Amino acid sequence: MPDSERGLREFEGAIEQIAERARDTDRTDGDLRPDIEVLRRSGWLSACLSHKDGGKGWGSEPEGSLPALDALRVLGRANLSVARLFEGHMNAVKLIALYGDARQRELLAKDVANGALLGVWGADEPGSPVSCEQDANGVKLTGAKRFASGMGLVDQAIVTADTEHGPSMFLVPVDDEERADAGVWKMAGMRATRSGRYTLENLTLSSAARIGEEGNYLREPFFEGGIWRYCAAHLGGAEALYREMMTQLTKRDRTDNTEQRQRVVACAIALETSRLWLERCALEIEADGAAPRKVLLALLAREVTENACRETMELVDRALGMAAHEEGGMVERMSRDLSLFLCQAGPDAKRERAGRGLFSMGKLAEAI
Repeated sequence: MPDSERGLREFEGAIEQIAERARDTDRTDGDLRPDIEVLRRSGWLSACLSHKDGGKGWGSEPEGSLPALDALRVLGRANLSVARLFEGHMNAVKLIALYGDARQRELLAKDVANGALLGVWGADEPGSPVSCEQDANGVKLTGAKRFASGMGLVDQAIVTADTEHGPSMFLVPVDDEERADAGVWKMAGMRATRSGRYTLENLTLSSAARIGEEGNYLREPFFEGGIWRYCAAHLGGAEALYREMMTQLTKRDRTDNTEQRQRVVACAIALETSRLWLERCALEIEADGAAPRKVLLALLAREVTENACRETMELVDRALGMAAHEEGGMVERMSRDLSLFLCQAGPDAKRERAGRGLFSMGKLAEAI
């Protein structure tokens, strides 16, 4: 683990455990509980809390931004499905730190310190969007969420519900197996994330479950701006492919081949370019008082990262040939997971928003 990965060397053994299990968990009924337990024992779940709550501020405080970036990269190299769940946990902790009241933050700190895994479930089931209605008993939810990752693993999830003034956030216990349907997850990649449909129909919560005000969920630069986190996991997956390519070419004594060297150079440049963009995002978007316009940094960094990942996958495929397609092999599995993960979330819309922002600004990206 390179020295640039700030403060993570002590976790090298834990990350190796997750990487070693990745092949065995690559199925829709793959059990990630041992991997989440590794993160729990290693203090990664509580590291997302603020320092005053006993954490390290990973993703929740400015000084924890770069360590959070590196943690997501390292975990992405080991298993992208685990990285996906950890990023959701980090996102949930951040949202409550931003918009929760003192009592909610206190309860969150206690739950996470006791090992709770959190998630954020925002995507509505087509034709059944989640909405909320206040009644005498509290808040009643209706509808369902799709692509709800970590069912059976996540203890509580922030779910969004449509309102007249924008989405409201609620912290919801999601341990009811009868509401979960992982069978609808038919994707070739990210099989072990236990994603699927979770119904919230006729679920009543206390008013204290509401996080922040209507519309807070979409506030910038933290909504779209926060995509730097899952981009860090994407980058980690591509870095793992690069490392495996180097290892296999060295074993085959192909390091003196000119074309292979050119591929290695192209990958190295693409990956480092992505890392530098994401570092800038993490520092500037998570800084105290960051302006909403900083969201444009994340939108551009997402483009850089997707391009770097896709270029790396293509070059690794060319470099290794048929060996890259061995079913269940590290390269085949990681490429399959990364290809799907890069589809998150609405990339065309994000690209369009980035273009509009650049025209509006009319300056070089360094001026963002």
